[in-house]
Amino acid sequence: MNKLKIALFTGGASPERPVSKLSSKSIYQTLNESGHEVMPVDPALGLKQHADVGDYFGEDKGEEISHKNYTAAMGLDFLKDVDLAFIGLHGKWGEDGTLQSLLEIQDIRYTGSGVLASALAMDKGMSKTIFRQNGIHVHNGFTIVSGKYDLQQVMSRIEEEIGYPAVVKPNDQGSTFGLTICKRAEEIKKALDFSFSFSDTTIIETFVPGRELTVGILDGTPLPVLEIKPKHELYDYECKYTHGMSEYIVPAEIPRETANQLRDQALLAYNSLGCKNYGRVDFKLRPDGSYVCFEVNTLPGMTSTSLLPKMAKVAGISFTELIERIILNSLNGNGKK
Repeated sequence: MNKLKIALFTGGASPERPVSKLSSKSIYQTLNESGHEVMPVDPALGLKQHADVGDYFGEDKGEEISHKNYTAAMGLDFLKDVDLAFIGLHGKWGEDGTLQSLLEIQDIRYTGSGVLASALAMDKGMSKTIFRQNGIHVHNGFTIVSGKYDLQQVMSRIEEEIGYPAVVKPNDQGSTFGLTICKRAEEIKKALDFSFSFSDTTIIETFVPGRELTVGILDGTPLPVLEIKPKHELYDYECKYTHGMSEYIVPAEIPRETANQLRDQALLAYNSLGCKNYGRVDFKLRPDGSYVCFEVNTLPGMTSTSLLPKMAKVAGISFTELIERIILNSLNGNGKK
């Protein structure tokens, strides 16, 4: 591949800022080793970018961090003639179409899915509706908006449609931020307050017991199914990003027919939202062998504990090759033609 001038977007303003830095650090090292000219950009800092590259991946030092700075960051001189923006962000304002729309306005190609697909994937309630319409197995759930709901009506809906345990979580966040598993009605109010501290919209869903499974997608092809065995009951933030807190088995030790069905469902879910380039689709496999699709991640993690690189490796794709393939696919996809 020809050597490229790449802007690596890192950090961001979502609660997943630390994880974004971890992903971006791995990407940065690989891009450098491949000989590309790469410059980190933290859109949450606006025009006040770091002078030292290492500061982009370290702990914050009191900088002004805000999603309101994203538009100003688009005016950085480095972005005027880049070949590609590699998006290493996770969560709101990086994975929901916000940054993607700004890059398209600047006519800059970027990694991951387009604006609409990114927005739909981050909207858990909307994506669930689309999945159901496309024959993808999903579990029950409904959304409510902060300040526009009646608590007693919500409690009644939970009793009638969801049951207990019920999962209460932000509709547009990742990494289990703001999530609570409620085992009785008395816990709902506190869980809603917690969820609304992260987002204006909350989704309430049926708790699905079973095994955590995920399927990576690379350039329209499903990768081997991976099973996650977290130390906690839930695959939470600590289990996701702490070494030794989860065990990963790939290929997952499940019947071949089930694996094939999950890979087919993953691709169907991915395509139903209009995703492209790469992504990851998460499932729960119930004890009775049935399964449900939870969500599509349009910018899956790229840390040393991340799932997509693990699945790619089993498929014979090294981390360096994975990054190069994402770049090649992106150059023929989003942004300027």
